[in-house]
Amino acid sequence: MTHRFSCIPVFLAIVFLFVSPANAAVALSDVSFAPDAPLVPGAQQSVAATYAVIPTFSRGHELLIETGLLHAQWTIQVTLDGRDAARQTASGSAAFVNGALLSYSTDHDVGIVVTVDGSVPPDASGSLSVLQLTEIDNAGNVVPGSALIISQPVAGPASPAATSAIPTLTPPLVTTTVPKAAPGFAMPAVVSAFIAAVLLMRVFWEH
Repeated sequence: MTHRFSCIPVFLAIVFLFVSPANAAVALSDVSFAPDAPLVPGAQQSVAATYAVIPTFSRGHELLIETGLLHAQWTIQVTLDGRDAARQTASGSAAFVNGALLSYSTDHDVGIVVTVDGSVPPDASGSLSVLQLTEIDNAGNVVPGSALIISQPVAGPASPAATSAIPTLTPPLVTTTVPKAAPGFAMPAVVSAFIAAVLLMRVFWEH
């Protein structure tokens, strides 16, 4: 019996390690775009992302949320057990969420819904980071492995291949020039001359 329960302290230590507030994390659960990708340079864009806080958040930490969109307007809604809790708004390329708004015991379901509206930079190309969420500790340092980046491709000019003419279903008619005959005697002319000569000789001998 003693041997059977000797592993319990080890098991509890492992459980405590995974549920400890020091190991709290944020996970992306859903994201939507309006309009859908690809992003259009100079156009308005809205992004809404839902995050789950697992399992709790340190009161001394905060979330830094950034975007590559211009003239960004933020709405950040904290949810608790499926209901709306704290709500805040911000403007600019970055917004912050205080850890005190996310700090609950592990028997609660905590989430964040982040909505950002802005415009795609007119010179954007390739891929643009529309939303990046990073956890910052109480010393102002980034918590390793906490960055969650949402990127979208940017629409570019149509490629030359896309604008080329559509090939026809049947090959076009091919016209060729008939080569000119080489200089010399044509066979029909030679035969006619020979017949005429024979007739002349026959008339000559009969007379």
